[in-house]
Amino acid sequence: MERSGTWFKFSGAPLCYLMIVSASLLVRAASVNSQYLIGIGSYDITGPAADVNMMGYAMSQQNAAGIHFRLRSRAFIIAEAATSSSETKRIAYVNLDACMGSQAVTLAVLSRLNQRYGDLYNERNVAISGIHTHSGPGGYLQYVIYIITALGFVRQSFDALVDGIETSIVQAHENLRPGSIYLNKDVLFDANINRSPSAYLNNPLAERNRYQYDVDKDMLLLKFVDGTGAAIGALNWFAVHGTSMNNSNLLISGDNKGAASRFMEDWFANGQKKSSLIREGRAADVKVSNSKSTGGSSNTKVSSERNRLRSSVTTTQSTPFVAAFAQTSSGDVSPNTLGAFCTDKGLPCDFNHSTCDGLNELCIARGPGYPDMFLSTKIIAERQFQKAVDLFENAQVKLSGRIDYRQTYLNITGVTVDLSSSATTSLPNMTTCPAALGFSFAAGTTDGPGAFDFKQGDNQGNLFWRLVGSALKPPTPQQISCQHPKPILLDAGEITVPSPWALLSRSRFFNLASLSYSAFQETEFTTMAGRRLREAITATLVERGYSTNIQVVISGLTNTYSQYVTTFEEYQVQRYEGASTLYGPYTLNAYIQEMKRLAVALAEGSSVDPGLTPPYLVDRLVGFLPGVIADSTPLGINFGDVKQDVPQNARYTAGDVVEAVFWSACPRNDLFTNATFSSVEQQSTNGNWIPVYDDDDWELRFLWSRPFFLSPQSFATIRWEIPTMAAPGVYRLRHFGAAKPLIGSSLSYFSGTSSTFTVS
Repeated sequence: MERSGTWFKFSGAPLCYLMIVSASLLVRAASVNSQYLIGIGSYDITGPAADVNMMGYAMSQQNAAGIHFRLRSRAFIIAEAATSSSETKRIAYVNLDACMGSQAVTLAVLSRLNQRYGDLYNERNVAISGIHTHSGPGGYLQYVIYIITALGFVRQSFDALVDGIETSIVQAHENLRPGSIYLNKDVLFDANINRSPSAYLNNPLAERNRYQYDVDKDMLLLKFVDGTGAAIGALNWFAVHGTSMNNSNLLISGDNKGAASRFMEDWFANGQKKSSLIREGRAADVKVSNSKSTGGSSNTKVSSERNRLRSSVTTTQSTPFVAAFAQTSSGDVSPNTLGAFCTDKGLPCDFNHSTCDGLNELCIARGPGYPDMFLSTKIIAERQFQKAVDLFENAQVKLSGRIDYRQTYLNITGVTVDLSSSATTSLPNMTTCPAALGFSFAAGTTDGPGAFDFKQGDNQGNLFWRLVGSALKPPTPQQISCQHPKPILLDAGEITVPSPWALLSRSRFFNLASLSYSAFQETEFTTMAGRRLREAITATLVERGYSTNIQVVISGLTNTYSQYVTTFEEYQVQRYEGASTLYGPYTLNAYIQEMKRLAVALAEGSSVDPGLTPPYLVDRLVGFLPGVIADSTPLGINFGDVKQDVPQNARYTAGDVVEAVFWSACPRNDLFTNATFSSVEQQSTNGNWIPVYDDDDWELRFLWSRPFFLSPQSFATIRWEIPTMAAPGVYRLRHFGAAKPLIGSSLSYFSGTSSTFTVS
């Protein structure tokens, strides 16, 4: 997350969330012998596509205005096959096309699952992890700092997530079937770089020399097959921020990881044709005569749902393939691989402070498709997708063994850290601090710079902004000393007005057999911080007799969020990530200490104290985003009428862009969940219109706009970039919507179509 911080508070004590999971390894050729029950699910969580501030960059003017492609919740349930000798265990992992997990969302989902299944799915065995896209609707977290730019709590965003996550888990539960899991791992190049290299270089030389790169290049993938050997899903982890789409983007998007998921799922559905990322159009007679646009007409939501192309997950053997691209230690990792340059002169930014003549606003990173952020997103997505396919097709390492997990809520403030064996300090122990943000937090990053005169690498601050920050809560001398050398901009850990600003966090450790261990937590670990945590967990398990070949994966942004974790050395530099490490210079040491404790408990089969359950604060939250009062059109114009049509008798080829503008209504009236606001329809030889693309496709964009703020009139632009694989034929664009009347509560559903055009 850029330019925003978060804290959660409960009874004066921020808590962190930790989880650990394990599994064992057999290396052998793929077989259909099943040891587990595996279920998959996937559901729409797109949310409100208008007016709502996007979560991630914390830019007040970055409000949703359409859809690039839809967001999804992808669920994987892995359960031990039932035996008569022992109690079986299961885990549920959910990968969200969202910025991060939310404590409130997690608690709401767990409550619903409890009503359905009792204690089968609970806080100990459910992990809900965000991919970290910065282009999804915000307002769904329960702590003040995260929802300021969203004008408070946004019920539609929250409900879309809770409903979608619950539905995806229910689908996965109902689809449980015998299956097997295979693991594969390899390096992926040209998809990520370190955005804070000056901080990374402050780590010990001897430590850095152990690694070839200043970011993790490994992708680890799990392949899921059913009892017949048929593939049903894939889940992988690779470190790269969801910031290919920059802070000028107004379209809801899953960014590079969400796009990679869509590409891989379509690749599988398309017969695993690696040369094509998209579905082929249906053959049509190109001699069909052209026709003009139809006027807007009354419709039903069912029509939009029917135009949706991808099948819903069912309980049949035809369940769609689900591919999830999960996030790991991406704290200092950018997808903008060309590096950061000054927008005024085109020169590289200052190395230490990421400024241009002292201004951070001018220093912006460039993706591989610069200056086109959509192209950059597609390139990074395709690179992840192609590597995942290679790993998927060659996965031979089969997981076996028991499933186990340990989870706790930890009071992360005031943790006494034993540093007697640490190289970072000669002191025997230190403590973590109450949460606070430094000055460089407000500078943002090269992926999304901040404003005013803030800059990265600032360990001094200035008097004016100290006074501004102290107006909310002046830091005590003890806090200043504890957080040193961070100059405190916002002492958020002790602010509780109007509601808590600091984190109740959790830690969790999953064991999926003895090979694969997953550490789930709510933070963004930098590259070296993640390496140290993985090594500590690995060493702890190996000391207790586990194989040296175990694979430890950190799955961040899980179930809630508590900013960044850097190494002690990186913290001294106070770039954005260090300034956003809430609990002081020994935060990483505290996480490592507590994760090792969970690893020991899991290895020895002992229990752990679950800690304090976090609060559910949704009922205390308020939102100030104005609702939709009414929609209208000028006299004589209907909703769905074409305002700007496709040229008459137009002919296009692959690569051309076709668009039409329709009189529309606010997308917040109905989110069209599991439906579509737009589609491309192709005419068949018998004259019927068949939907071939919808707003879940990369090539089709739904853009929504108003002539001015809170205007009752609005427009929908349907824009289709014709893909190479589109079949020749006659096409038209179609828009669906729902209008709210000034009087009454019943929505009026409508649709409209453009004039036809030919693709050759």
